[in-house]
Amino acid sequence: MTLSSSALTWAQLRDIACAELERAADGWGRAGSRADAGRDRIERQLMTGLRETQRGAAAGAAVGRLRELGRNLQYVYTECGLVRTALNSLAHEMRGQQTVLLRALEEAEALRFTVHADGSVTYPPGGEGVVDGKPLPGGTARVIRAPGLYPSSGLVAPNPNAVRAQDIADRITGAVRAAAEADWRFTRVLRGLRAEEGLKVPDRTWTDAAGDAAAVRRLADGYLRSRIPQDASAEERREWWYGLTDEQREEFLAVYPDRIGNLDGIPSLIRDVANRDNLRLLIGELAGRGDEEARVRLEGLREIDRQLNAGGRPPMYLLGIGDEGNGRAIVSFGNPDTARNVAAYVPGLNTSLDGAFARSDLKRARDTAIGMHQHDPSSAAIVWLGYDAPQFPDGLDSLDVAGDERAVRGGADFSRFMGGLAATSAYEDPHLTAIGHSYGSRTVGAATQQGGGIPGVDDIVLVGSPGVGVDRAEELGVGRDHVFVGAARNDVVTSVPSRAQAAAGLVGLTSLGAGAARLFGAVADPGGDDLWFGQNPADEAFGARRFAVDDGPGVLSGGRPNADAHAQYFDPSRDAASANSIALIATGRASELRSEGHR
Repeated sequence: MTLSSSALTWAQLRDIACAELERAADGWGRAGSRADAGRDRIERQLMTGLRETQRGAAAGAAVGRLRELGRNLQYVYTECGLVRTALNSLAHEMRGQQTVLLRALEEAEALRFTVHADGSVTYPPGGEGVVDGKPLPGGTARVIRAPGLYPSSGLVAPNPNAVRAQDIADRITGAVRAAAEADWRFTRVLRGLRAEEGLKVPDRTWTDAAGDAAAVRRLADGYLRSRIPQDASAEERREWWYGLTDEQREEFLAVYPDRIGNLDGIPSLIRDVANRDNLRLLIGELAGRGDEEARVRLEGLREIDRQLNAGGRPPMYLLGIGDEGNGRAIVSFGNPDTARNVAAYVPGLNTSLDGAFARSDLKRARDTAIGMHQHDPSSAAIVWLGYDAPQFPDGLDSLDVAGDERAVRGGADFSRFMGGLAATSAYEDPHLTAIGHSYGSRTVGAATQQGGGIPGVDDIVLVGSPGVGVDRAEELGVGRDHVFVGAARNDVVTSVPSRAQAAAGLVGLTSLGAGAARLFGAVADPGGDDLWFGQNPADEAFGARRFAVDDGPGVLSGGRPNADAHAQYFDPSRDAASANSIALIATGRASELRSEGHR
């Protein structure tokens, strides 16, 4: 077999100007940057100005048209970035094969071998014959099917030049074949990077864009992905990002918005930009699936997208978004990098990336941020759905909520996230607060048991808690005076029995199922101090500071269990005392709390 079977020759590979490919990539990058700048001006200036100064149908229509134009420019930015990275990746691969080829040609020249157009290599006489001692004749090495396997020479010692020539021929042919294969792969992907005709960018276009992004990511793995410091600390990632050129940052954002947007230690503004782009790609990807899980997930993603574009206050920052597990979403109200006070709330049981999360859990974070701003404008509040909270998909008999595994895994991720906030903060010592609600309090408790506790966290708030996995407040690593508990009288989750009590048959209502009995079977813990996950945080023996909250609605409504008291801790219209207490703690003003007696 010779090089004639490939459309590319070694001479063509040698002469490829990779720098021209990179210059073309730079041109696509500049086009994408202009589109991104246009989108930024539309979203941060024009739309904001219209909302703040104009009212009426005409203003609403103008905002809608601007939003559509912004999404068009976002699509242009995404596709230009993909073309740029594809060209840079192609240049990277071609340059690598050029290096292999040039080293082989240099070696052939040094040995006075002749390399022919078909890749074969002619070598001179050399060595000594076994019988007469004369130099063995020269010859031509050609490409064989299994490089490195040579026919036996019998009693005749092989010409050492033959082995060298064969190795050179194999390397030349291997480089050309690899380059030709890369050329074919990149050509196919680049031809697919085409937009539909027209000015609109519907979901199906983003579905295509998601496919384009996946294809370019596969091509760029060796060129870009390996450079992302996945296993580094938050501080190392921050320094890595600041050490990149503008062009390098733009390329990572265009091709790997999912990885950059979810990388702790990357500045929040950058994570927001990356995740907004990835949000559109996720919407497009899920819109192309059509199954029930995709429908539910799309409802949550579209509601987050709607809120991001609504221009509310405090401004929203999308610090994480993803489709793994039950879905991932991390949303901040206010920029946590520039805020003196930052609170991060971990939701609990039955939370997943769906419409209910996007409406209710985001509202809890927004309400907290608004409350914090009343005490200190330099504040931000975050909802962190960065783990798989337990679910009750088929009723209440779920073993996940009864165990610690999800909390332990989620706690490790939450600890890393908080460490990232500490690393990117503009303040040397920002005031950070971790808030756990329901099973989320168990997750926060697990996070504190990581080496050194939760990085940078000053205060911990536990509301609606079934226990946190430790028996004393001081075990949470911030000092007992910095652990705060809110437990409504009618919140059954704060009164679930201990495992030992459940095992002893002290819980009734068995007709509702084991899970329902655990959650609703006892309005009060018979033992008075032990919950499912350990010591009751609201009990005096735990040692936390309990703040005043509303009792909440009764535990029974129409003869059925009612958990409304479990859901109102953050809502200033339903439980003003609790919402204000959380805001006071999160802004470092816990001295102003109204305390409540322990259970």
